[in-house]
Amino acid sequence: MERSLVLIKPDAMERELAGAIIGRLQGAGLKLIGLKMLHLDDALAGKHYAIHKEKPFFKDLVEYITSTPIVAAAFEGDDAIARIRKLMGATDPSKADAGTIRKDYGLDIQRNATHASDSPENGLIEIANFFKKDELF
Repeated sequence: MERSLVLIKPDAMERELAGAIIGRLQGAGLKLIGLKMLHLDDALAGKHYAIHKEKPFFKDLVEYITSTPIVAAAFEGDDAIARIRKLMGATDPSKADAGTIRKDYGLDIQRNATHASDSPENGLIEIANFFKKDELF
């Protein structure tokens, strides 16, 4: 049983898509085990995007993800990482397959509606960054 963090990013929040995105993941048989709405501060945003710290777009990522409240969700299921990433589609919505979340709701490579963990190990780390143990069910 794998776990993944899913973030519903500012562009999707501004267009009131959180329910639709969560519904698509639950409709695919993934179990929602944690959910919260929060306004990220620079510290947590920097920690979340630490892998990109030396890249020229790091500052833009942090500014974007902290610009409005987001939804953080934890999902669980067999092969959850691969299943969620397939449902979301390519990071660049213009390259995502038809019917994926990013193709349907993403605007561009940065404003692509969602984030999902890329490995089981990162899923556990990312969930721990956003949720206390007693916030997971």
